[in-house]
Amino acid sequence: MVDIKISGRKVSVTDAMRDAVNEKIGNALKVFDVQPMSCDVVLRVDKNRSNPDRRACEVTVFIRDTVVRVVSENADMYAAISDAADKVARQLRRYKTRVVDRKQRAGRSMPQPIPASADDLADLIEPEDEDDQLVREKYIKLKPMTEEQALVQTDLLGHDFFVFENAATGLVNVIYHRHNGGYGIIKPQFEEDNEQ
Repeated sequence: MVDIKISGRKVSVTDAMRDAVNEKIGNALKVFDVQPMSCDVVLRVDKNRSNPDRRACEVTVFIRDTVVRVVSENADMYAAISDAADKVARQLRRYKTRVVDRKQRAGRSMPQPIPASADDLADLIEPEDEDDQLVREKYIKLKPMTEEQALVQTDLLGHDFFVFENAATGLVNVIYHRHNGGYGIIKPQFEEDNEQ
């Protein structure tokens, strides 16, 4: 059985909520029963003018070196917990399928490197307004991984991009989902000596 840590933000976690999380999320985690696996669940109430009583259930599952994260919001906390359990089960099934596929393909051939994107990094991070301010700073552990593993991690986290250390080159890369479909990768370019 997976140890599920439950906490609350702006809400007191009742025994009934704790039982619902252990039952619903616990059953969802059985989809991919592997050790080591741990799970953090945060129940919270977000208050704003447009939706004064929005309840959310945030689930983060740590599977070996992979993180699966889902958030579900609803007016009813128990419905949010149930929705989050469904989302976690879907994400874990997707991850399990990719792990099995990767093991089956590993014996066949090595993946080909993906060509570098033509997008300019400066265009992507240039602020739109001079009043833009840094509102959050986050530190990450860079783990060597393939581009395919980084893409899987991006999907599992539900993010549009993912920063990682490319196992083939040892350099920091950013993989991102493109608005028109597919994904791109940003790699550092080093100026080479003139070979003329």
